[in-house]
Amino acid sequence: MDKISKKPKNLYTRLEWAGAFGDIGTLIPFVVAYITIVGIDPLGLLFMFGISKIAAGFYYKTPIPIQPMKAIGAAAIAGGVSPSMLFGAGLTTGLFWLILGATGMVKKVSGLASKPVVRGIMLGLGLSFIVEGIGQMRTNFLLAGIALVVTYLLLTNPKIPAMFILLIIGVVSAIIINPGLISELAKINVGFKLPAFALGELTWNDIVKGTLIFTLPQIPLTLGNAVIAITAENNELFHDRPVTEKKMAISTGIMNIISPLLGGVPMCHGAGGMAGHVRFGARTGGALVVLGSIVIIIALFFSDSVSIIFKIFPAAILGVILFFAGAELALVVRDIGDNKTDFYVMLIVAGFAMWNMGVAFLVGVILDNALKRGWIKI
Repeated sequence: MDKISKKPKNLYTRLEWAGAFGDIGTLIPFVVAYITIVGIDPLGLLFMFGISKIAAGFYYKTPIPIQPMKAIGAAAIAGGVSPSMLFGAGLTTGLFWLILGATGMVKKVSGLASKPVVRGIMLGLGLSFIVEGIGQMRTNFLLAGIALVVTYLLLTNPKIPAMFILLIIGVVSAIIINPGLISELAKINVGFKLPAFALGELTWNDIVKGTLIFTLPQIPLTLGNAVIAITAENNELFHDRPVTEKKMAISTGIMNIISPLLGGVPMCHGAGGMAGHVRFGARTGGALVVLGSIVIIIALFFSDSVSIIFKIFPAAILGVILFFAGAELALVVRDIGDNKTDFYVMLIVAGFAMWNMGVAFLVGVILDNALKRGWIKI
């Protein structure tokens, strides 16, 4: 990742536009699943994503992403839950992180993580993205192979951003693979609608179930990925626009308390998302403003046709985007140095992080302290 020094204002260049799409590899699959499986209204869901992205872009001035909370999303997609339970989980998730950030407790917790632990979390997350990306690329190896070659050839080209060509390849290939898609796209409805208040049917039972099923399991992942890792990544890349764990926690709290009001799902600041934005050209919050604006337009004018619109992004193309985002995030760990103990801790944490972020954090803290105090040796 390239480091920059003095870019206090948001930019809206072609590279910022290209980088804006660097996070759709995780956004689109979760959004489609929320709509088709859980039954979330796409209007409120997309509108709140858009508003949150724009707010983050203007406030942080760096490509700090807004993503679906993955543990919550995975549990919800498994089925058997209602939208109200998700809204309840969003409220308690927001309250938890707002309190943790405002009281300063998050700083104390995150302070337990040394550099090898943080880098291990980032490496594990990056490798997880690479593996997930390859899994999606397997849906069409030929398309994925072409997209990979083209992306590598254009990855550092400032005049022809790789993402633009990648999106064109995706649209063209989607139509070639499924000729009927043209007739489906012709059925897209255009109609202006505003999101409505979504908590009218929320009950205490929804809040309790949402907290137990969604909020609590998500906490370790959010701490490792969307608080500790994103803070380290942002400050590594953008020294002139630093953030703190406290700020990330409060930000997560505020947007999750507001999001359910109009039908939004739990959201966070994922380190992998920033890596994707940066890998494809983003260097300021302008990329978030661009993507957020596009998402809001889709929400307000095309919410009835979201499932059709997203069909123009084949899984293989989304996999390529995830692949490069993961590789970019994993590269951050190159500054770990040649200390054997630090490198060992990082690798162990990365392995656990690919399975469970909370366990990885706990194992890393214990292992790192045990090695430094001489309780164990390697």
